[in-house]
Amino acid sequence: MKHMRGPYQVFESVYHVGGPGISGSGDCCIYLLDGGSELALIDTGCGRNFSDVCFNIVRLGFDPADIASILLTHCHIDHVGGATHFRREFGSMLVAHEKDCAPLETGDRLQTVAFLYGIEFAPLTIDRKLALEVDTIPVGGLTLTVLSTPGHSPGSVSAYLDIDGNRILFGQDIKGPFHPDLRADISEWRCTMSKLLQLRADVLCEGHSGVWRPACSVQWYIDGNLEHFAPRTC
Repeated sequence: MKHMRGPYQVFESVYHVGGPGISGSGDCCIYLLDGGSELALIDTGCGRNFSDVCFNIVRLGFDPADIASILLTHCHIDHVGGATHFRREFGSMLVAHEKDCAPLETGDRLQTVAFLYGIEFAPLTIDRKLALEVDTIPVGGLTLTVLSTPGHSPGSVSAYLDIDGNRILFGQDIKGPFHPDLRADISEWRCTMSKLLQLRADVLCEGHSGVWRPACSVQWYIDGNLEHFAPRTC
């Protein structure tokens, strides 16, 4: 029997509700934001563990029906596969960058990598398409700032919250991978990492390696990946 650690609070208003050991294998790390009057999710996992993610949200004392918006950080199935369930069951608004919307809206099994997971991926309806370098999503009393951070995919985004003088960064898939058939661009990724370092985040909620803190650990993690991929000046 696999060990599941359960969901937990990362920081004030931020919770880790999904991922390996929390909801199940195949899921990226899924983060819940509590804005008081409404909730938001950062990514949804692959979809197979939708009920487990919802159960985790309930275990923390929240109602999944209050999830007003979901930020899909990029088009890969381990991040977007559960989105259709949240939209259908709770009416959650799906938000993604316009450069990753075509694979989502056509159900492209290559670009979403659904074929690797053996998942049938039906086309998604994206309710809000981001196009700016910097945009915002209101979450009740919180403001989630979203940045265009291409590299892992053309429409990859990162986001952050500022809470009581602390910056919580949601930087999904910082360590790649970078496959040209999936429209990855290592040069763009290097510049993206420079952007993230300039944010000087106190907490990093990453898409697969989990939570990094304090600020020096966040910098160490990003710098380490830049060194691994032979960084160049942007």
